[in-house]
Amino acid sequence: MNELRIDGKRLWDSLMELARIGATEKGGVKRLALTDLDRQGRDLVVRWGREAGLAVTVDQIGNVFMRREGRNRALPPVVTGSHIDTQPTGGKFDGNYGVLAGLEVVRTLNDLRIQTEAPLEVAFWTNEEGSRFVPVMMGSGVFCGAFSLETAYAARDTEGKTVGEELERIGYRGEEVPGRHPIGAYFETHIEQGPVLEDAGRVIGVVPAVMGLSWYDCTVNGMEAHAGPTPMGLRRDALQVATVIMQEVVRIANRYPPYGRGTVGMVQVFPNSRNVIPGQVKFSIDLRNVSDALLNTMHEEMLAFVARTRSESGLAIEVERVSYYPPCPFHPDCVNAVRAATEKLGYSTMDVVSGAGHDAIYAARVAPSGMIFVPCKDGISHNEIEDARPDHLEAGCNVLLHAMLERAGIAS
Repeated sequence: MNELRIDGKRLWDSLMELARIGATEKGGVKRLALTDLDRQGRDLVVRWGREAGLAVTVDQIGNVFMRREGRNRALPPVVTGSHIDTQPTGGKFDGNYGVLAGLEVVRTLNDLRIQTEAPLEVAFWTNEEGSRFVPVMMGSGVFCGAFSLETAYAARDTEGKTVGEELERIGYRGEEVPGRHPIGAYFETHIEQGPVLEDAGRVIGVVPAVMGLSWYDCTVNGMEAHAGPTPMGLRRDALQVATVIMQEVVRIANRYPPYGRGTVGMVQVFPNSRNVIPGQVKFSIDLRNVSDALLNTMHEEMLAFVARTRSESGLAIEVERVSYYPPCPFHPDCVNAVRAATEKLGYSTMDVVSGAGHDAIYAARVAPSGMIFVPCKDGISHNEIEDARPDHLEAGCNVLLHAMLERAGIAS
């Protein structure tokens, strides 16, 4: 079975057809969760699934599962998928590739009349992006019990519309209880959304884990005063003290390579006047790493540094952790299945730990899971110019095909 390959042109054509729903002038896609455009995208993918002979199930949070039966119906299915909702300035491949790669696997097996031992399923999860409704990764999060269906239903967009109402309106508020759908193993194929593979000249990223992240809001309170009459030594400059902490965030990340990350991405300065010493600064802190131990060490070092800075500066400094996602190591069996498929097919490869969140994080809480990355141009994603090479997309789908077959088995 080493010679099995998917139809790369068919995969590409499907991606381009789906991308026409919500297409933007700059070549991207705007298809926000639970809008009319999302409904059109869902309807198209479901139609393709049914045309491929798949049975479709929708759960109460709108997650869609499309099933190709196996010889042994008692076995839990080997599932692949992702999402088809996009960012407001999204691209053609983020999420969509993972769903349509799964559909292409099914179409290829149909063409070759290959029956698997275990069933196969293609899933797409509701509101992965979190652009219109929060929390992010909503459908998979409800599925694994990270938060309740009631919490998800009550989430509102900027116009006051709720998830529950919008699911009902677009016709995707299903009947199956989230989490009741069995999964034997889960694979997600995705563009990398970063520059590592392209920089290294590799085609396939084997993903052993997703980084954990810890988010904080930090507030430094000083005293605003006139920039001219106030001597430097008598100032209580909140911005200068805040920048000391900001630089330490970067230094902490650099102390824990290769996966340490430290980012200050949002800063608010009060009163934000040219000739007034800043009296208050609020800023975000984003720490990431690949293990709980390393992330906790970074957390403790950051808090200790803030405490020293508070003491030395005499300013009031508050830090509040506002979000935490633990690191997610993927199951060795699924990681090894991806690795073995890549080697069998002869693609260049390297391990890539994901720095972004994916539905596979929540799927991993209920079933053995793994991910496959392919390069994207310049590492750019969540952008209308997001792009990927057709041969790379085809390669990732070929790896998915062989990894799923390894887990599902071929019926004799």
